[in-house]
Amino acid sequence: MTTTPFNHWRDVPTARWRWKNFSPAEIACRGSGSLRIHDEALDKLQALRDRLGKPLIVRSAYRSPEHNRAVGGAGRSKHLDGAAFDIAMANHDPVAFEAAAREVGFLGFGFYPRSGFIHVDLGPARQWGERFPVRATAFAEETPPAREVLADSRTMKGGGAAGVATLGAAGVEIAQSVLAETQTAILPLVPYLDTLRWVFIAVALGGIAVTIYARLDDWRRGRR
Repeated sequence: MTTTPFNHWRDVPTARWRWKNFSPAEIACRGSGSLRIHDEALDKLQALRDRLGKPLIVRSAYRSPEHNRAVGGAGRSKHLDGAAFDIAMANHDPVAFEAAAREVGFLGFGFYPRSGFIHVDLGPARQWGERFPVRATAFAEETPPAREVLADSRTMKGGGAAGVATLGAAGVEIAQSVLAETQTAILPLVPYLDTLRWVFIAVALGGIAVTIYARLDDWRRGRR
């Protein structure tokens, strides 16, 4: 068994890391950022990823002794050696996952259906917990995305503010013209209306900026 400790996952040299579908940060201790590379365990994890052909969401891998105590881990947990992984089942059929994990050589299995993950380690051979209930379909039921209410849309709000402000600025300009031509007695008010027009223009520009930001943010999040 080859293990290599690091005080922090950022200290891992690029040449030392060969598991293409995982990063040191994913395998490091969630409490301290420290990492113990267990080559054999990581080789099996990568083999499991290759066999299943889809991402493995690692909920927990290496744990420092302090973090293991903090999360209530067993005193001799394989997580302390970097030889255990808790994998989320959100994107996996638990039955197929267990079969594939056994095929690549994992021997220890813990089932946590209420928490949505399966623990695998290098052994000794054992298992605990109740298996996941059989699903009608292989994966969790797909939930359609909630429809966005237009009144709550950031894009609509930004666009609305810009539109109202533009109309306000235009209205002020018209009022200035009318007052200048017909109401010479209140001409001193015209400069103040000019200031108000610039306020509306500033609000309009702000609304346009909000609209552009909302659209870019939606694209970044894949909503469009």
